[in-house]
Amino acid sequence: MAETFATLADVLARYPSEATVLAANEETRERDDTRIEAALVDASAEIRAVLFARYTREELARIDDDSREVLRIYATDIALYRVALSFGRGNERIKERYDVAVKRLEAIAAGKGALTFDGPGGGGVPGGGLPGEPSNVGPAEPLVSAPERVFTRERLRGL
Repeated sequence: MAETFATLADVLARYPSEATVLAANEETRERDDTRIEAALVDASAEIRAVLFARYTREELARIDDDSREVLRIYATDIALYRVALSFGRGNERIKERYDVAVKRLEAIAAGKGALTFDGPGGGGVPGGGLPGEPSNVGPAEPLVSAPERVFTRERLRGL
């Protein structure tokens, strides 16, 4: 199973009271941590599904701490929304945070933002570059591959 972008401890650190209220068992009134953890797995799968439009599985495994923190925030908001839905306890604030997280992930996948990585490369081309080229291209840098120019100033001077 793939690693989650956030943990139960992350959820409890960011939204302790909401996690307790949203995931309270109907009978015991105690927080159901297994449901939160299952929602975190689902949230991470949802994040990967969106980001696979631009990044490979290997690239997502190499994200740096800054990108990991951003994805942790999004995973937490998505997971809490899923917990709220599973218990029938959704509200507008939770839905809004979910919508914002998904829109920002879609923007990253569309190239209107970027994740950063440990090591070179990233951005949808395995290894970060074209075959035979150095892999020090960042995730938001365009790659252009074209044939050599036919008409150059040097070639046209003799005409």
